[in-house]
Amino acid sequence: MKLRIALLALILVAGYSCKQETTSSLANYQGEESYTVIIGENKVGYLKTHTVGDTIHIDYDFKNNGRGPTMKETLVLNAEGYPIDWQITGNTTFGNAVDEHFTLEGQNASWTDATGSGTATVTDSQIYVNQFGSPYSVVLAARLLLEAPENTLSVLPAGNLKLTKMEDLVIPKFSGEGELALTTYALSGADLNPSYFILDGDQRFFAAISPRYIVIREGYENVEKDMRELAENYSASRYETLQKQYAHNYDKKVRIQNVHVFDAKNMTVSDPVSVVVEGDKIAAIEAADATGENEVVIEGNGGTLVPGLYEMHAHSGDNGALLNVLAGVTSFRDMGNDTEVLANLIDKINNGVLAGPRITRLGFIEGKSPFNSNNGILVESEAEALAAVDTYDSLGFYGVKLYNSMNGDWAPAIVKKAHEKGLFVTGHVPAFSNANAMLNAGFDEMTHINQTMLGWVLEPEEDTRTLLRLTAMKRFPELDLNSPKVQETLGLFVANNTAMDPTLAIHERLMLSRNGEVALGAKDYIDHMPPNEQRGLKVALAQIADAEEDKAYREAYAKIVETLKMMKDKGIFIVPGTDLGGAFNLHRELELYVDQLGFTNGEILKRATYDMAQYLGQEDLGTIEPGKLADFFLVPGNPVEDIKAIKTIGMVSKGGTFYFPSEVYPEFGITPFTDKPAVKE
Repeated sequence: MKLRIALLALILVAGYSCKQETTSSLANYQGEESYTVIIGENKVGYLKTHTVGDTIHIDYDFKNNGRGPTMKETLVLNAEGYPIDWQITGNTTFGNAVDEHFTLEGQNASWTDATGSGTATVTDSQIYVNQFGSPYSVVLAARLLLEAPENTLSVLPAGNLKLTKMEDLVIPKFSGEGELALTTYALSGADLNPSYFILDGDQRFFAAISPRYIVIREGYENVEKDMRELAENYSASRYETLQKQYAHNYDKKVRIQNVHVFDAKNMTVSDPVSVVVEGDKIAAIEAADATGENEVVIEGNGGTLVPGLYEMHAHSGDNGALLNVLAGVTSFRDMGNDTEVLANLIDKINNGVLAGPRITRLGFIEGKSPFNSNNGILVESEAEALAAVDTYDSLGFYGVKLYNSMNGDWAPAIVKKAHEKGLFVTGHVPAFSNANAMLNAGFDEMTHINQTMLGWVLEPEEDTRTLLRLTAMKRFPELDLNSPKVQETLGLFVANNTAMDPTLAIHERLMLSRNGEVALGAKDYIDHMPPNEQRGLKVALAQIADAEEDKAYREAYAKIVETLKMMKDKGIFIVPGTDLGGAFNLHRELELYVDQLGFTNGEILKRATYDMAQYLGQEDLGTIEPGKLADFFLVPGNPVEDIKAIKTIGMVSKGGTFYFPSEVYPEFGITPFTDKPAVKE
């Protein structure tokens, strides 16, 4: 998910019976170490450590897109290298205060994190997976896991953690003299996906790596791209293996027998039928008990086939691609990405190497500033912004997205040029501008409902390139939605036929999640998730300082809902997307539109399927009809009667490649939601 960029941070717990040694486990690691945090080839922060005796002090800070974590850690280790005292303070990416601590006294381990407090009696060595902190402590885990049987240890609060060696490599030392031996590792078991990191030959921390984010030893910044590419390759290799193992490509027709079909045009459910797929398309819809020769038969058991869903506010990556397909999300609109990485991902999906949704690309245009997002094309002038439009057009992008640090005065010229080239235009409201200016410039769509509403509560000099664009939402409760300034903006939406991409689920998560409480949108699936993922779903994003602030955020969310209902009533077209990675979060987005905005189940299923295919001009998608691409999923129930039915998916077809979630979810530590339907080949 997109809400934070973080790698697994660990604390290690020793049993009471561990043999004590007089020599510190850190004897060979005294002194200072410095690391650089880089996102998209841009230096955005640092990680510094200072080790004295048995104590490690860690200072970790980075800022991207005007936000990021700030953490300070103190770890006291015993002679075996297990912490006996650990403190971490600071704030998360979205400002939630952190005050986490762990202690071990004899056999008694205790900890407090954002979800509350816990205790355990420790009789054997165990790894405690903490919620927050820097990536540095993976080195402490690695040193012990390398000595553990099968490189695996049990985990507090639950589960196991496993270390897997990936490969050895050498790079030139930054001094220019000799080479540095490195080993890359994967750490898995606590979260949905492994974390990748690198140690040197002395088991010192060298880097924590992901395709876009890296923490790398100071002096080696010149190789950071090569190191990040390692993570990209490891992730791709993992998903390529999963695709080979679990993607079912049958060499004959496939009949899904005895199913109802959701008619996305008319918002109705058919009588029982059978749907026949040949190649990547729907070949026929026949009687429920019809049969044919030389067919694979999938038993529908009277369930419902639903066209593949569209996630209209995605930022695509390997990690989320397969999970989205398993959740019935077969189409993405990518709202900004590394162009090269995205092109490579699309190529692999199109060639069947990876599972993933069909991707429609929007090109990201951002202005350079101390607060800019390190994504897409960064520009420093209107001329450079116009050149970016040319670049995205030449690469075949569907449209462009303008972002926070770009000069809002350039918007009219950018929109004009984009429209001349037939490109769609959407985006944030650039800092020191407002929604009215972007609507008058000709935006086809506005992203994030808060971006529009901030224009009604901010002063002209206030800077939305910071967390203010989130914290200022506390002012929303005082808004009079019938006031002239609000109605003027809504009138511009109507007059210009501009759509709204509200990302309601992320606002619910931001404004209504509280430390220690299960996020509202996760209640239907949290028990199916691996342990650390469950903990993450019980943490607030924003800092809620007191009862007054709690009330302000809750009332602000209610005002957002009221605004969207008013938009809906005025005929403003609402586009469903999450900015939360899609999958289960897209299910929640659609559920919110039913429960809070007044859509019927049929209307929102139509909006997320047929309407979005029409919106993007994709005539071969959006419905289950002969001749259309075979993108659909099977649920046991009837989602027109209960929208929650889309959360229990038994089978997905994406272009005639079939996936059964119950087969794949255990690879992520997820307990399946329903059984695999019977398949007769």
